[in-house]
Amino acid sequence: MFHIALFEPKIAPNTGNIIRLAANTGCKLHIIEPMGFDFEEKKLRRAGLDYHDLANVSRYANYGAFVAAIAGKRILALTTKGSQPFQLQQFQSDDVLLFGSETAGLPDVVRDTIPAHHRIRVPMRAGARSLNLANTVAIVCYEAWRQHNFAGGV
Repeated sequence: MFHIALFEPKIAPNTGNIIRLAANTGCKLHIIEPMGFDFEEKKLRRAGLDYHDLANVSRYANYGAFVAAIAGKRILALTTKGSQPFQLQQFQSDDVLLFGSETAGLPDVVRDTIPAHHRIRVPMRAGARSLNLANTVAIVCYEAWRQHNFAGGV
């Protein structure tokens, strides 16, 4: 199944919602620290409801540790600076979908390590800055899963 990676998330309820999404889709969730909140924070637990035990979550001290752990997997960076709309991407079953923080997105130093054709975006109206992180993860995750006929779903 797909991998969801959050680079330095800042808002606990977004991460909680994404934990719930990962549990319900079978995606593995990777959290790259530092985070802008405590992992035991009440808002994180509330947003994730009782799905924390059902989700497969790994945490990494930094981006380098994350990259070492997922070696050999294709990383697709979701960014407003992406060169192609997400729905045109042919997702592979073990792809890593990398999302930046809510406040800053992916920093240039990380984004520039991803080939330009693997930097994808969710279309928005002209002048719009960004979508909510949890919404963006859900949109892209479900398109990737749809392309694989919702394998493992009911």
